[in-house]
Amino acid sequence: MQLDGVTALVTGGTAGIGREIALQLAKKGARVLIAGRNREAGEAVMAEASGEVRFIEADLGTGAGQAALIARVTAEAPDLALLVNNAGIQVNMPSEGIGDAGLMDAFRAEIELNLTAPIALSFGLMPLLARRNRAAIVNISSGLALSPKRTAPVYCATKSGLGTFSRALRYRCEDAAPALAVQDVLMAFVDTAMTAGRGRNKMPAAEAARQVIAGIERGSPQIFVGKARLLALIARLSPALAYRILRNG
Repeated sequence: MQLDGVTALVTGGTAGIGREIALQLAKKGARVLIAGRNREAGEAVMAEASGEVRFIEADLGTGAGQAALIARVTAEAPDLALLVNNAGIQVNMPSEGIGDAGLMDAFRAEIELNLTAPIALSFGLMPLLARRNRAAIVNISSGLALSPKRTAPVYCATKSGLGTFSRALRYRCEDAAPALAVQDVLMAFVDTAMTAGRGRNKMPAAEAARQVIAGIERGSPQIFVGKARLLALIARLSPALAYRILRNG
């Protein structure tokens, strides 16, 4: 996919991987819309960008917020050609114990943002994307979709669900909108606010974004970032080993 001159929407584009994707897309000549809740952070990304970046304030944790973003993008960016569903949160539980640890409301919010929002935006913006000669929906999943960890069962479930949704949506587009690619990103362990204080040997967010964008340009159905490719190989050869690797992550 040629990115110069393309109009793109990046959710969660004010921080972390989404921020780096937005900045790198703008540098390649894309016209980038970033959606998020923090206007100050959005303005900081716009100020740093070497190309065109515009912030749209949106709360994707609610159905109303998702519908409002779809309506606004439809009205203001009818030439949209790239949707990057990146926004997400991770709710971590105690390492041991039973029950929901009083986190059920947080889990519902996690599901809404991580899974429902990408589904809503993908379906809601498909009429725009399908008009283009070349377009893509890019869903940011995780290696944890293949090998879940005990402390974030709901997060892992949302990423696994997002990967399955991406594959099924790809099947539909192959039949009904062959110019619209659906790409599933299996993300590695990246140094962001979400992973602060956890683990070592994290990939820089800028490098993760670079690999995502390279995959978009290639048109890869699945984009493996960093060690996610190795994890996918292990999961095919020995699922039990893959599960052991990240179980206590």
